[in-house]
Amino acid sequence: MSTHLLDGKVVLVTGAGRGVGRGIALECAAHGARVVVNDLGGGPSGGGGDPSLAESVVAEIRAAGGEAVADAHTVADWDSAQRMVQRALDTWGRLDGVVNNAGILSDAIFHRMSVDQFQAVLAVNLLGPFLVSRAAAPHMRDRQAGAFVHMSSTSGLIGNLGQANYAASKLGLVGLSKSIAIDMARAGVRSNCIAPFAWTRLVGTIPEETPEQRRRVEGLRRLVPERVAPFTVALLSDAAQDVTGQVFGVRNNEIILFSQSRPIRIAHTEQGWTPATVVDRVLPMMRPDFYPLEKSGDVFTWDPV
Repeated sequence: MSTHLLDGKVVLVTGAGRGVGRGIALECAAHGARVVVNDLGGGPSGGGGDPSLAESVVAEIRAAGGEAVADAHTVADWDSAQRMVQRALDTWGRLDGVVNNAGILSDAIFHRMSVDQFQAVLAVNLLGPFLVSRAAAPHMRDRQAGAFVHMSSTSGLIGNLGQANYAASKLGLVGLSKSIAIDMARAGVRSNCIAPFAWTRLVGTIPEETPEQRRRVEGLRRLVPERVAPFTVALLSDAAQDVTGQVFGVRNNEIILFSQSRPIRIAHTEQGWTPATVVDRVLPMMRPDFYPLEKSGDVFTWDPV
């Protein structure tokens, strides 16, 4: 097998100016892909803008002998999503892969979270991947090939304190990815999620006010964002043609396959249920299988490998 898994392919990576996205863009280029490096250059909560971030990654790729172009459009707008996809088509005439990595944070305890905080995070983290994927989908369908990789989070898969907006967006992204995988399977288009464990500028905004928060941040500092890139490249490659609709995690040198929601206990009665019989019979039967109210750090208790 060629060591250049993406030879001849064109890949769009959103939020590719820093952190996980930058690592993915560089790794895609190292494996022969031509890369659209998208980054608005905004702050962790979405404000501001520095288009030079995308341009600096493009310069790195070109210096290493690869091909890349910069794009500074926002993912959270239909016309902008169309333009970043068109950038790939105008430059190279095709688009083979999309990595929906762009994201923001705006943490707050749920009862203090504003509507603006909730909507802003969903606009980038969930609406954005829909818009970019939707813009790319017709071109992939026409070519009967393509791959989407979406960056989810254990904040949505498991849970974290003060991240109702972020968790909702990242778990919603799992549902979006699965729907894309189902709807586009006949067109040969694949869609998967990765929950990346990485120390990035977004993670760096997590408060360190309590001992629990300080322990969590201390563990997160060990997580290298570039370690997410090799698995992402593998999912984009033709070698993963049979991999779709899955949810993975990458945690330094660990690769994780996550379970998906399936029935684990069922209660039935011919007479139909009343509130009283539910309380008397159903809840006691199911209670031993209830999931505890865990956060991501309660599940991943070991040091990164």
